[in-house]
Amino acid sequence: MDMKTEVLELETKIINHEAYGNASYNWSPRDFELGSGLGQGKFGHVHVAREKKTGYLVAIKTLFKSQIMKSKCERQVMREIEIQSHLKHPNILQLLTWFHDERRIYLVVEFAAGGELYKHLTNSPKGRFSEAKAAKYIYQVADAVEYCHQNHVIHRDIKPENLLVSLNGDIKLADFGWSVHAPSERRKTMCGTLDYLPPEMINRQVYDVTVDQWCIGVLLYEFLVGKPPFESEGQDRTYARILALDMTYPEHVNAGAKDLISKLLRTVSKERLSLDGVKKHYWVKQYYSPS
Repeated sequence: MDMKTEVLELETKIINHEAYGNASYNWSPRDFELGSGLGQGKFGHVHVAREKKTGYLVAIKTLFKSQIMKSKCERQVMREIEIQSHLKHPNILQLLTWFHDERRIYLVVEFAAGGELYKHLTNSPKGRFSEAKAAKYIYQVADAVEYCHQNHVIHRDIKPENLLVSLNGDIKLADFGWSVHAPSERRKTMCGTLDYLPPEMINRQVYDVTVDQWCIGVLLYEFLVGKPPFESEGQDRTYARILALDMTYPEHVNAGAKDLISKLLRTVSKERLSLDGVKKHYWVKQYYSPS
């Protein structure tokens, strides 16, 4: 297939998804005053921006069509737009609108002024969160992911790098690049991040929404310890440790947190604690109650 045909195919896919953008107004880059860069993505970059008419601060994720096509990720990008357009939850980064020109796709998302949670974690005293902060964050992540599951969406890549912090200190689940809409809730694609992969993905087994519960267990451990529980030198060693549930806890991790993590990091996926169970767990409730 030549480049011209590929461009036409991508344009067709974009046009078919236009309903998910703001159809009542033809947005363009001219509507925004671009500010400082917030980060670099796989297909482009992210900037803070100000909408000229209202002065409203947003973040604009610019994706280059040529890079998307070169990586053969058209379906993945359009799926990310479609999924995130439908999700409205206080702990999910909202896609406000999107538009495109000949070379780029622009995703306009809410601005999370607190930045990346990963930076908060690495800059914390001792490189880890307090129990109170970890409990708050894990509650909000669980609530956001539970909402995704209720809408038949599996995130599949929950980790500190994909979480942002709002101005008032709340979590915003972001980056739905690996997400999938799965009404049957049965998938087989291996994806995500090495240290967070659940056993069923490593074993190439069919899996369901409970892969996200596993990731939340790994996430909580990283919040409290400062690194993932199965981190090792090399992929094979990491896989072996995950499959064997080979993990240890530093002395400062208390019994309640260990109990919650152990109820999420179960090799048998159906034994993993529900997300509602995470929110109601006694350790979470000890440190955090939503307002």
